[in-house]
Amino acid sequence: MKYQNPVIKGFYPDPSVCFANGKYYLVTSTFQYFPGVALFESEDLVNWEQIGYVLTRPSQVMLKNINSSGGVFAPTIRFNDGRFYMVTTNDTTHENFYVYTDDIYGEWSDPISVDQGGIDPSLYFEDGRCFFMSNGADDEGIGGVVQCEIDIATGRKLSKSKCIVYSDQIFKPKRRVSPP
Repeated sequence: MKYQNPVIKGFYPDPSVCFANGKYYLVTSTFQYFPGVALFESEDLVNWEQIGYVLTRPSQVMLKNINSSGGVFAPTIRFNDGRFYMVTTNDTTHENFYVYTDDIYGEWSDPISVDQGGIDPSLYFEDGRCFFMSNGADDEGIGGVVQCEIDIATGRKLSKSKCIVYSDQIFKPKRRVSPP
């Protein structure tokens, strides 16, 4: 069988996918547009149906007077212990936040901010703990992929932000090794 890209036709940049309850769920950037963060569902990763938006109330995201290069960038969707989470950056306010829902077809929570800068945030769950990651600078000002543990109920940092992959490791071109 042959599949064509893009998987979702139209203006749906920065897709993120998770698997839950036998289906796939996908979110995409919506920048300055409202409602924010388009939400899709699929059974096979090929055929997608839009089931709504994540940010449906103005109180969830500040988009007033945002220009065409601002707003919500690079959302990530995660599923843990029966709950969906969407984490993103409002590039205009430089705020990382997440919202959650127990019903993918229902309303999402009010935003919970995380006091860690950077862009392209993500959540990682392991052994009852939650880690927040982003591309930026840690508490010491070191740049790269930065991580801290958070209280998922409040967004409060439980550890310092620490660089786990340094910028020079990400952007440094690999040297060619000549054969002996």
